[in-house]
Amino acid sequence: MDARDLAIPESADDHEAAAIAAAVSAHLRDREAAAAVESADGAETWDGKRWAFAGRTESLQGRTERVPDGAPTDAWAATGRSDRF
Repeated sequence: MDARDLAIPESADDHEAAAIAAAVSAHLRDREAAAAVESADGAETWDGKRWAFAGRTESLQGRTERVPDGAPTDAWAATGRSDRF
């Protein structure tokens, strides 16, 4: 929805127009927040970082490890579990 889709009736007084604008604004904020939560749930993966993490583990610990799909995406948490990879 953008400004072109919003139509406030001409019969609305200033208070009604303000209430409509506030309701639409709140709705758009809720949609943005829901989209952010949704993208955060699915966006954090090891894609693109898996090889860098494995290389760092090899250089620091002297062993080659593959980062499993179920590993925590937080690097500090993953490092703490790297002995189980």
